[in-house]
Amino acid sequence: MPKVSEEFLLARREEIIDACAKLYETMNFKDITLKEIGKVTSFNRTSIYNYFDTKEEIFLALMQREYESWSAELEALVQNNARLTRDELAKALARSLEKRERLLKLLSMNHFDMEENSRYENLVEFKRAYGNSIKAVEHCLDKFCPDMTPQEKEDFLYAYFPFMYGIYPYAIVSEKQKNAMENARVGFVYHSVYELSYNCLKKLLAV
Repeated sequence: MPKVSEEFLLARREEIIDACAKLYETMNFKDITLKEIGKVTSFNRTSIYNYFDTKEEIFLALMQREYESWSAELEALVQNNARLTRDELAKALARSLEKRERLLKLLSMNHFDMEENSRYENLVEFKRAYGNSIKAVEHCLDKFCPDMTPQEKEDFLYAYFPFMYGIYPYAIVSEKQKNAMENARVGFVYHSVYELSYNCLKKLLAV
């Protein structure tokens, strides 16, 4: 068997993740199978097993990529701004999440299954990306909120990151869900990802 380059292997892996992301735009997690993913790649389903053992591993890799992209944006925020007020920081963080609907959907829908049905080494790689996103937010706090104590920063992180798990179900609501809430007299009021995140951040940063 001819030896292939590292670049080729990475490109194949990224193609599988891209295919999964494309399907996730119109299909539910439970309906997406390795067979369906194989249909939208340039190679067959059997070849997917050279890179991932389960569909959950593919989704975990997709979520890892989302975290890596978010971390890069936050680090750029730190590098490109000499200072931000707490309100400006709240708005910037909220805007960064507004662009990450896929990450918020993955967090709220099937996170546990993805982790439980992935190989340990893949889970470690994912946790590394997740940990780097926490560090990226902490870097923002270090630079733009220098008066915050270590305890205040820890309190912020342990409130903000769990909060992210609940954004998607509140911001993305189907017509069926809206009608059900109306009939149940819940009194639904729409709030965007940005509005939910910004309102939370204002309170956490004491804006």
